[in-house]
Parts: sequence; C-alpha cells; structure tokens
Amino acid sequence: MNAALSQLRIQHACQILSSAGLIRLVSEIDDHGPIPPRALARTLTGLSTTQARQARQQADTLALLHRSRSGLGLTEAGTDLASFYDAAARWARHHNCPDHTSTFTDRIRHVLTLLAEPAEKQPQLKGGGAASLREVGLLLCKWVGTHQQQRDQRTYGAAA
Repeated sequence: MNAALSQLRIQHACQILSSAGLIRLVSEIDDHGPIPPRALARTLTGLSTTQARQARQQADTLALLHRSRSGLGLTEAGTDLASFYDAAARWARHHNCPDHTSTFTDRIRHVLTLLAEPAEKQPQLKGGGAASLREVGLLLCKWVGTHQQQRDQRTYGAAA
C-alpha cells in the first residue's frame, strides 16, 4: 500500500466502495454506456428501487456520475473506479477468490475485504498472488489519493 495514505483511509474507502449496488451501477455504465433517464431500476435488475436509488446517491456523493441528455454517465473518477473494479475482479477470478463460482460483485467485495486488512494480516497467497494483490491495492490507493483528495478539497477547502 502507499505509505502516503493511512490504513484507516484505505479501510474506509474499501468499506464505501464495497456496496453491491455501487459496484453494479458503476460497472453497468462502464460496460454499456449511460443509463437513460428514469431507467435506473430497470437497468439494475436484481436491486430494489430503494437499493438502486441508494447506489445512485452514493455515486453522486463520491462524484462518480454526470448527467446529460443521454442519462447517467461516469465522470473521470467513475471511469477510474470502474478500471479498479475490473482489475480487482480479474485478480479474484485468476486466484479463484472467494471461489471459482463467485459473481463479479462478490469477487470485488472479497478483494476490497483483503485490501482493508494491513499487509501483515493478509493471507499468504501462492504463485505471485500477494504481489499482484499489492498492484491492485496500488490502483485503489491511486484512486483514493486522486479522486477523494480532490473531492475533500472541494468540500472542505484546500486545508483538507
């Protein structure tokens, strides 16, 4: 992990970014483009209307979404988060984590759980798994350092 970011900040980011609805929303837009106006619940099948609305609100809070005539799209922060989610899912699929039948969302959530742990408490992984997990962790640190620091400065001023 990046020493410039505290373990507490990484744990907080892991907790926030592990929302199943948020993962689905960001990944859906990344894979298929903007979600048309008033089509959020129809697009995120399997989530209740409330869960879809909460995912949108969370994405808004994290500055992941922009609105246009075509609907909800991703900001630069949203696109970068989608790239992190893809890398996390690839790592988990390659290492059968949590198991070989896991869903995309479950894989990402598992990786975020691993990354929330201090490096010395992470499980021993075989075949370069720990090194490649560190690479995924660096992507998370980069996202937090770039996009959350910018959001904090906009919200709380330059001293944040």
